[in-house]
Amino acid sequence: MSERISDAEHAVMEVLWEDSPLTAQEVVERIPAERDWSANTVKTLLGRLLAKNIIAHEEDGRRYRYRPLVAREDYVEGESRRLMDRLFGGRLTPLVAHMAERDALTADDIAEIEALLRELKQ
Repeated sequence: MSERISDAEHAVMEVLWEDSPLTAQEVVERIPAERDWSANTVKTLLGRLLAKNIIAHEEDGRRYRYRPLVAREDYVEGESRRLMDRLFGGRLTPLVAHMAERDALTADDIAEIEALLRELKQ
């Protein structure tokens, strides 16, 4: 995915990744209430995502149903890679070290990382 999406567009994508296809009104109803977005705001965001070719829509009578063209896993992979490339020279170890040095890793996080490393070694 070459086009970046804003935080607001990401909120719409989370709704569509959870369940799709959805109408604009269904997306509006599923956006977290604390965002306090109008239907017009959501429709604007859907339009931006369509223009970026990140979602598609199909006609359903007088309305459209929207669905993602990018899988959530692919998006997360791309964003993770960009973060590592931009801030840590493309390397995972400095990222983990940075988090550990800032006490951002809980005991559960460390246990999960250790389990993952053991699994990867096998």
